[in-house]
Amino acid sequence: MLRAVPFIALLAATVFQSTTFDGRWSRVETLYRQRVQQAGIVGSGLMFVKDGAVAANAFAGYQDLATKRPVDEETIFHWASITKTFTGVAIMQLRDRGLLSLDDPAIKYVPELREVHNPYGDMSQVTIRHLMTHSAGFRAPTWPWGGDQPWHPYEPTRWEQVVAMFPYTELMFKPGTKYSYSNPGVIFLGRIIQLFSGDDYEVYIAKNIFMPLGMTRSFFDRAPYHLLDHRSHSYDRTDDGLEEQRFDFDTGITVSNGGLNAPLGDMAKWLSFLIGGPHEMPILKRSSLDEMFTPQIRAKDGEGGSGDDVQAGLSCFIERYQGVELVGHSGDQNGFISHLYFHRPSRSGYIVSFNTNARSKTDAHRTSRAVDDDLRAVMIKEFFR
Repeated sequence: MLRAVPFIALLAATVFQSTTFDGRWSRVETLYRQRVQQAGIVGSGLMFVKDGAVAANAFAGYQDLATKRPVDEETIFHWASITKTFTGVAIMQLRDRGLLSLDDPAIKYVPELREVHNPYGDMSQVTIRHLMTHSAGFRAPTWPWGGDQPWHPYEPTRWEQVVAMFPYTELMFKPGTKYSYSNPGVIFLGRIIQLFSGDDYEVYIAKNIFMPLGMTRSFFDRAPYHLLDHRSHSYDRTDDGLEEQRFDFDTGITVSNGGLNAPLGDMAKWLSFLIGGPHEMPILKRSSLDEMFTPQIRAKDGEGGSGDDVQAGLSCFIERYQGVELVGHSGDQNGFISHLYFHRPSRSGYIVSFNTNARSKTDAHRTSRAVDDDLRAVMIKEFFR
């Protein structure tokens, strides 16, 4: 195991080095590989996009530790809450078609929500915009009971199960007044997409996003047979050791907030679409994307976004680091830690996934979150200033 090198020392050592693209990427890749190994992350992939094309990539470790199969361009990662960015674009598509308004009450389309207890007034106060900005007042977890046994479903599998919780659910604050990350709120957005389109959420996204973008190896929940061998395993590492997590799992009714699986190449296509370029696909108007990337409410570090200066947009986060603004979203589920970031002024961004949730009570440097933070810092230094 490599000795942990302070991140600031790694940056300082590069001050007088090459300013060419290859030189800058070499420094990013060196830092990335060192930190992945130091944290004990089993496998990871990183891809950098510039002006609508993949400019560089790096892979480290294994997608399956048992067989020592290395991570490569075909490795399929689970992207967890980055799925929410797809859900947000789908809602904006419906809005642009004149089918709904972001300020419509959610109960207009999901009348079952009337059963939720709102101590601050009527449930008609909760709007689609509130659901997209995590400001509706709903709790964070979808299913606050169980899930700790191997025979339990990973998440509720049917809409009826979620509805059955409504009479036992209450809002934590008046809608629109605070931020609190909420997975149930995004389930309701997925429900609205299904009701308007007549398709299952997965089918709608495949028809209206995957297909036009050419994301041919992307899917939700369990893998198609021909892609199963490329699906990454996932792991949880603590001070007590390494434990493999559920493989090829089903996110059930929560698919719209965390069910996406895809290789980095497909996610690079998604990132290029969000950034925009000379060959934009007619999936969503640029003005609507810009609307999504406009701050709506101050958010919290570690709840979807990161850092001390983070705000929620519409199904995304706007973060600022020493004057540099990034738009992005993170993912964290079943051992997978991931992040999507882009810098609009330079028309560039990156996507990264770690198949290990490394955590430590004794060394904060040896965690997946710390590696993610260090990667963001070096990317800002090398490419986003």
